[in-house]
Amino acid sequence: MTITEPTTGAVPDLDAARAALRSRLLDDGVLVDLGSPGLYGRTGVFERVYAAVDAAGVRSQADLGADVLRFPPVETLTAFERTDYIASFPDLAASVSAFTGDDRTHRALLAARERGDRWEDFLEPADLMLTPAVCHPVYGLVGDTVPQSGRTFDIVGDSFRREPSLDPMRLQAFHMHEFVVIGTPEDARAHRDGRIPGMRALLESFGLAIDVVPANDPFFGRVGQILARNQVEQSLKFEFVTPVYGPDHAATAISSANLHEDHFGTAFGIRTPDGEVAHSACVAFGLERITIALFAAHGTDPDAWPETVRAALAL
Repeated sequence: MTITEPTTGAVPDLDAARAALRSRLLDDGVLVDLGSPGLYGRTGVFERVYAAVDAAGVRSQADLGADVLRFPPVETLTAFERTDYIASFPDLAASVSAFTGDDRTHRALLAARERGDRWEDFLEPADLMLTPAVCHPVYGLVGDTVPQSGRTFDIVGDSFRREPSLDPMRLQAFHMHEFVVIGTPEDARAHRDGRIPGMRALLESFGLAIDVVPANDPFFGRVGQILARNQVEQSLKFEFVTPVYGPDHAATAISSANLHEDHFGTAFGIRTPDGEVAHSACVAFGLERITIALFAAHGTDPDAWPETVRAALAL
């Protein structure tokens, strides 16, 4: 069944619209509440659509001939620090901790737990970070110099950003499927700009209303406001947005096309054959966001979706 906005009366409250979609997804057995905002289990119907979305995205980028890489949901602290993510998004980052104590410390931990205290304080940093962006690990693997033709990667994996929300379009744990190019400035820009029309057409074939708009990442703090403004002014990031909650509310991003310029090339010491710092760019499909946008637009029974949408997804 499709969630629709009332046609008369006041503009629906955005929080109410989000709550309605979340309730529908839970009540109809699409998602399973795991007890923390933005953290869900996924049922068979969700996985069916999710897999179809991912496969369609892969087909749309097949001409790239990209090298396929898959990474675990954690990255080393050393690699994480080189990305400088903590400087821009400290509020989204999360580290892995582990118990390294002896029997005495363990007894103290158990006593704290019995008292209802925070026993997690007995854990120590494990030199691992939950990966906030699936492309992070690739930059440390390409070597000092990329070939004349550059490098192109197909990367999908888990991402975690500590951003609890009851908005079902904003998850703490999610997946991005990214297609990354590392090469000259011209290579990077051509990849970013050249992929936008095809990505828009693909998402529209899913029966979604799509706009492509300049955007910025959620940089932290006062300096972050300047970075965000510069990102928009320089057209470094475009988002593919769709009105999940109706035309009266801001559309939600479900995919993006990003120009990193020389950020990762500088951080990881990557150069082109002529000795210049390499540039990079990526296009990214937000797999859960696209999937949930489809349920919001067409209802929670994929077998009842329009035939054109089912054909585009090969459902």
